Amino acid sequence: MFVLLTVLVLSTLILSACTQPTPVAPVETEAPVVPEPTEPPAPTAVPYETCGTPEKPCVITFVPSAEVGKITVAGQGIADWLAAETGLTYQIEVGTSFAASIEAMGAKKAQIGFLNTFSVLLGKAKYNVDPALAVVRKLAVNELSPDKELEGTMQPYYRGQFITQADSGITSIADLKGKTFCFVDPNSASGYIVPNIIMKSQGIDSEAGDVTVTMAGSHPNVGVAVYNGDCDAGVTYIDIRKDESAKLYETYPDIMEKVVVFYTTDIIPSDGIQFIDNFDPELRATIVAAFLKMAEDEAGKQLLKDLYNINGLVEIQPDFYDAFLATMVAAGVDPATLVK
Repeated sequence: MFVLLTVLVLSTLILSACTQPTPVAPVETEAPVVPEPTEPPAPTAVPYETCGTPEKPCVITFVPSAEVGKITVAGQGIADWLAAETGLTYQIEVGTSFAASIEAMGAKKAQIGFLNTFSVLLGKAKYNVDPALAVVRKLAVNELSPDKELEGTMQPYYRGQFITQADSGITSIADLKGKTFCFVDPNSASGYIVPNIIMKSQGIDSEAGDVTVTMAGSHPNVGVAVYNGDCDAGVTYIDIRKDESAKLYETYPDIMEKVVVFYTTDIIPSDGIQFIDNFDPELRATIVAAFLKMAEDEAGKQLLKDLYNINGLVEIQPDFYDAFLATMVAAGVDPATLVK
């Protein structure tokens, strides 16, 4: 039995030693496909805003800083003059308020604007409105102007004035407390923004009820309201009483005697002409050149004078209003905080 068991064990060992595992052939796999690097897609260019066809005329918006009927007539004349000069189609609109003209440009319902100074700052802060031209006028002065020697010279700035009736007893800002007071419009530089700052600095807060406020809507309206006694006092640009576009002296020939000035503001940069953001630069250059030519043409000069008593136009740099903006911000009036 021992021998038999020994033989069996040895046989098993020999067979195990002779039996080898069958090798498994390696599985061939394809190398992973690595995509070739590609250039990122080029950003899509935003097309320039354009206008000037009968289907899409260039709309010019005018702020209602004077009598709307006169602005409409002069504005249409300006549109017709530009059409003849450039071969483009124009349409006009007169804003129901200063803010309405800003919003028309923001919504691109108007591509060109005749905005007043503070509306330019608001439009720039809210919609990146692009100032292109500034108005120059023969400098108007009044009895309190500190720069009387410059009267009649062409300047790209103006001043505001506080007016009252000659027998009102009002001779200073302090005398306004408890009185009725006419402003022009909340977005008017000389008809609200600057005068309001001056009043606050001298202890009269119109927003706190120190005066009873009326927004008259235009500078001529303020002049008439003070003349008629509807407001004890008010503010306008210098000098609404003898302004050649408003012509209040024709209807009220004694306005210079009945209405007097008791305070004059510092200088304010002029209003001008602006374009919407991203307006076609070539088209902009064409229209700017036409406006400059208009300011040298006899018929064009009269249209500009009838519009806002404009005597000329000058091209300006983007920083033209920066110093005035800094003054506003220092006084606590920052257009960037006023936009919605």
